Amino acid sequence: MDSVSFWGRMKALFQKQNNSINNAQEPSLSRRSALTKLVAGSGAVALGASAVAQAHQKETGSKKGERFPGDPPEHKMLYQLNKDDAEYHQHVINSVGAMIGKYADNIDLVVACFGRGIHVLVKNPARPVDDEIREKIKSLAEQGVQFHACGRTLTAMNWTKDDLLPFAKLVEVGVADMMELQEQNYAYVAW
Repeated sequence: MDSVSFWGRMKALFQKQNNSINNAQEPSLSRRSALTKLVAGSGAVALGASAVAQAHQKETGSKKGERFPGDPPEHKMLYQLNKDDAEYHQHVINSVGAMIGKYADNIDLVVACFGRGIHVLVKNPARPVDDEIREKIKSLAEQGVQFHACGRTLTAMNWTKDDLLPFAKLVEVGVADMMELQEQNYAYVAW
């Protein structure tokens, strides 16, 4: 199926659905249900479906929160972790977990670790890191939370990328990374 006929079918489907809702003569399908049926019937790929959903949201002004598979998250949060205190670690990690609990896959979370906070991301930390914290961080990483490690801090500690836990992302300068993430509309939280 070419893209012109695909887009034409999508527009016709949504117009029919909107007429049905406005006239209350036929039972209406939710947008998601209608889209799912069309995608399944036409064999379109998920990327095309996401583009259709975004185009429909733009055309109709549909409400924020109506997400489709593959849509980017509506929320972005950046946490700073730069201390070696166990209670501090617990507060930051619990807050990250609470955000996942509230927003599920509708949030992109980054924890920027630098200074004394870098120890939570290395295999053999030079400062004590609570085992429970290490397990929680690993679990959060498995749920998609990104943990960024400052390259300058690693160098100062005579560590390399090989000293990092496998899920940690090495960034050249931690504070510059934080600035760039804020420029990409990440909300910033520091304790």
